[in-house]
Amino acid sequence: MLRILGLNLVFRKIFSHVPIKACHLTNIWTNFEKNCCFCTFLSKMEVEETNNVAIKRSLPDAGDEQIEPEQYKKIKLSETGISSDQSGTGKHTEIIESGLQALPSQPDENNVKEDEEEIDTAVLEEDEGDGDSFADMMKYGLVEEDVGITKFVSSRQGFSGILKERYSDFVVHEINKDGKIVVLDDLSVPADEEEPSEDIFSVLTAQDKQRLEDLQQFKNKEDSVTIEVIEDTKEKRTVIHQAVKGLFPGLETKTEEREGKKVIVAYHVAGKTALASWTEVKAADPRKHSWPKSRGSYCHFVLYKENKDTMDAINVLSKYLRVKPNIFSYMGTKDKRAITVQEIAVVKITAQRLSHLNKCLMNFKLGNFSYKKYPLKLGELQGNSFTVVLRNITGSNQQVAQAMTSLRDIGFINYYGMQRFGTTAVPTYQVGKAILHNKWSEVMDLILKPRPGAERGYLVKCREEWAKTKDPEAALRKLPVKRCVEGQLLRGLAKYGMKNIASAFGMIPRNNRLMYIHSYQSYVWNKVVSKRIEEYGLQAVQGDLVLKGVTAVPIEESDVAKHTIHDVVMPLPGFDVLYPKHKIGKVYEEIMAVDGLDINNMKHKIRDYSLSGAYRKIIIRPQNVNWEILVYDDNKIPLVHTDVEKLESIPLPESSKDGKYKALKMDFSLPPSTYATMAIREVLKMDTSIKNQTQLNTVWLR
Repeated sequence: MLRILGLNLVFRKIFSHVPIKACHLTNIWTNFEKNCCFCTFLSKMEVEETNNVAIKRSLPDAGDEQIEPEQYKKIKLSETGISSDQSGTGKHTEIIESGLQALPSQPDENNVKEDEEEIDTAVLEEDEGDGDSFADMMKYGLVEEDVGITKFVSSRQGFSGILKERYSDFVVHEINKDGKIVVLDDLSVPADEEEPSEDIFSVLTAQDKQRLEDLQQFKNKEDSVTIEVIEDTKEKRTVIHQAVKGLFPGLETKTEEREGKKVIVAYHVAGKTALASWTEVKAADPRKHSWPKSRGSYCHFVLYKENKDTMDAINVLSKYLRVKPNIFSYMGTKDKRAITVQEIAVVKITAQRLSHLNKCLMNFKLGNFSYKKYPLKLGELQGNSFTVVLRNITGSNQQVAQAMTSLRDIGFINYYGMQRFGTTAVPTYQVGKAILHNKWSEVMDLILKPRPGAERGYLVKCREEWAKTKDPEAALRKLPVKRCVEGQLLRGLAKYGMKNIASAFGMIPRNNRLMYIHSYQSYVWNKVVSKRIEEYGLQAVQGDLVLKGVTAVPIEESDVAKHTIHDVVMPLPGFDVLYPKHKIGKVYEEIMAVDGLDINNMKHKIRDYSLSGAYRKIIIRPQNVNWEILVYDDNKIPLVHTDVEKLESIPLPESSKDGKYKALKMDFSLPPSTYATMAIREVLKMDTSIKNQTQLNTVWLR
């Protein structure tokens, strides 16, 4: 294991200096990581390479989605503005806590003019720099107790296991708004008489196709490929343009006249900066040809992805299709270290064009195409279906059966998972608290100041520059990736100055800004719920709140017998919610008073940061719970049959009946805004924080 970790460091360091194109580096690293099986020890941990150190961080669960506040303004069944077990939200939380590069789900105007080559360069540079050692990193970060996660549903003894030893051990299928599990089972393109025929591709010779493929995959030194037009007519040139764009997504074409002859020039859209202005025009108008009126404006498809979060995946698709990411829509975000399957919709991009991406993208598959008249909306999904493998478990068959039966029949405490609160030494809820206090200098300081622990090298340099000079432009120059939260805040400071930090903070995309204050709400909610369970146990009592339609009402003494703990909801603090009518109602006031906040004054001078509150069930009972115990000898063999393997008729390797290792394979479904990591915590009875899990992993390595 130590050799693997060492090889990880060597590999990352070598390729941070090798002049290789970004797409090749990504593919090489993905395969390296996939085949080397970096292990995450015990419950819900994910290996993340940051700053040349293989570290553990709290696992974002692949079902998290972000939900706009307007969508649940009336029915406050979960927190406004963010939802589910992100392995996703996970993503926006990662943007805040680690400064990772990503585009917001709805990019702000401030961010749409980023130079694409800047991102490619950042891929090569992002791991340079000196970070804290693996041992040093263990000193920092939160444990579950810090954010109120202290109780379990059952009192049985737990056991250990390895989650995500392979990312294929965590598989998530979205459950759409009709209640159907989204699967990839059809790669065919819908018949469309108005779509260009496959015959057009015959206009390209085998040599042309090879040169174009090499150009697309960055396999040659050419900046462009020139195709001679034998029969020079406008119709023939149009067919060649269509053939190149159809067969080779990511390439653009134009007609030029050379030596009195017209030729077609193909080039990579993310290549020459001299073509930037022309590319922007094309990106703004992605549909050069008319779109048939009889066809729905949105092409819906199923996206299967491995080891990529949703926003990164959409960034890749948009780059190859030469469009902006905001023409894509989806119901929820899914996180990186997993295999996830979800529905995506895109405006006026044909199924045929999308299907060609299957030929040039690794760890992606697009299928189940259809044309519809509407996009997808965040929060429309009904939940996520999980298949999770815990390898090398220590529990007996009886212990496993008891744990899974309890999960199925009783459920788990619906805590906000550790990824909600950040993975660095500065918790996101502290930033949220400063925002609610209207202390903008403190907000700026918390986001930009140097911090202990492992971070990407360029962020360390940026923070050091900021601490030394307080010059936003100087600090910004240290960032190859300008779309991270730190970069966006520095841009704002450069634009608005140090006397208008609130406006500078507004340069950060809205969803990311709201994540901070929602993190504080989650922190309070976790603490109060632990106190509620400590005080009253797992039964409904007088004064608890339950939902009647869209309204929360307190349980009267005469109605206690009509309700169970599964009916009880607790509010996230806000100005438009009801609080429990027993002593726990006062606990909200006490917790927030310690932080200098008044629970009766949750409106902010800036409207975006006014918290109306929401309601959240305190116990969640997963649906469709099934499990089986598997035995195996090789920790590299897959134990889950994926959609792609089924499509390609690849059978699962036969497991050994007398294998030396034992694994628990569990299937269950959860509603939105629910953390699968907290369900696994209940099964294993393990602290899921980085601080605890890295310590456990270090002991295991020794």
